[in-house]
Amino acid sequence: MDKITVIGGGLAGCEAAWQIGESGLSVTLIEMKPGRYTPAHHNPHLAELVCSNSLKANRTDSAAGLLKEEMRRLGSVCLSVADQCSVAAGGALAVDREQFAAMVTEKIDGHPHITRHCETAEHLPKRGVCVIATGPLTDGGLADDIAALSDNGTLSFFDAAAPIVTADSVDMEKAFFAARYEKGGDDYLNCPMNRQEYTDFHHELIHAESAPLHDFDTPFRVYEGCMPIEVLAKRGEDSIRFGPLKPVGLVDPRTGHRPWAAVQLRRENKTGTLYNLVGFQTNLKFGEQKRVFSMIPGLEHAEFVRYGVMHRNTFLDSPRLLAPDLSLRQNPDLFFAGQLSGVEGYMESAASGILAGRNAVARAKGSAPVVLPDFTMIGALLGYITDPSVTNFQPMGANFGILPPLTPHIRDKRERYAALARRSLDWFEQERI
Repeated sequence: MDKITVIGGGLAGCEAAWQIGESGLSVTLIEMKPGRYTPAHHNPHLAELVCSNSLKANRTDSAAGLLKEEMRRLGSVCLSVADQCSVAAGGALAVDREQFAAMVTEKIDGHPHITRHCETAEHLPKRGVCVIATGPLTDGGLADDIAALSDNGTLSFFDAAAPIVTADSVDMEKAFFAARYEKGGDDYLNCPMNRQEYTDFHHELIHAESAPLHDFDTPFRVYEGCMPIEVLAKRGEDSIRFGPLKPVGLVDPRTGHRPWAAVQLRRENKTGTLYNLVGFQTNLKFGEQKRVFSMIPGLEHAEFVRYGVMHRNTFLDSPRLLAPDLSLRQNPDLFFAGQLSGVEGYMESAASGILAGRNAVARAKGSAPVVLPDFTMIGALLGYITDPSVTNFQPMGANFGILPPLTPHIRDKRERYAALARRSLDWFEQERI
């Protein structure tokens, strides 16, 4: 049997290689460092944490904590190391970044079934089972090969993504379901504004602080179709009221009149647990987004599962290209993991690597793929990024909004999250996966 290949030595690539090696199959891990670095990397070791030493919350009644606990049950090499080199961070798991990268590298290099090569992969492999985990700064011939898989032939671009909120955090005493001119039924949630609410919101929006761009995110170019809401708002007081907040064709059932302006929220997933703020792509700092967007009637207590971002990004249109096992639909020997696959966050990337590695083994052995149920955090996350019903796809991190709701509904958020976590971990206990 030919060796399985993993391209990319970040957290996702290391997890994939580890899972393959632990299965007893031989794996070649190709990583260009230390021979070559991206603009974001400086450490010669594998699994480099670039911008933070925090791997987020540890408690299982948080989305990040549940994700990590599931990863532990699946034999995560990154978490086993992180637990050994953790530093004090309250309820979060934070690590000494240098020690973490060095220890992961030592474990990978010491594994009897893993061989590491320092080279730059210039193209997708022509044959054999392979996991691609080259990250958001993938470039050169490899990026061109991957881009050729998508309909528009592009992979690396500047994008502006809108925030996403949980459906049950929207105040339905103020919001209402309707589509403009009654076209579309309950496809949209509308948050109506009167004139004073709109004026106050517009003022805060145009004076809010934007996030700085990284060096590798410049030169900065934005297409008119994805203009940040704050940039559009600066064109004039009525610019967004005649744009994404236009109230034409809407009637607020509580007043019987057309509102002065209206923010529309569109379903983000099939189950309707998440909603996207239509036209609200933005480059505001996260704290500013929370402050300003919470001024919108109905969103005063909204739970943001993803804030808007604007940066150079490289990821697949995964809902159309990837199967639930993270293999390429048109070539099931190729698997994708990490940010390239459309997950967002260090641990999310590592989790996708675990499943891509396990499924690469399944493919090589001719056995059934491993697809976790959608009520687990990893299963829900990978289900979301491979769900063909998701449109205008943007990367997603772990959050409770992507899990199917409980029946009956638990109103208290802390109790609800604890129950969602128990549902997942009980399954892991029963399956002993």
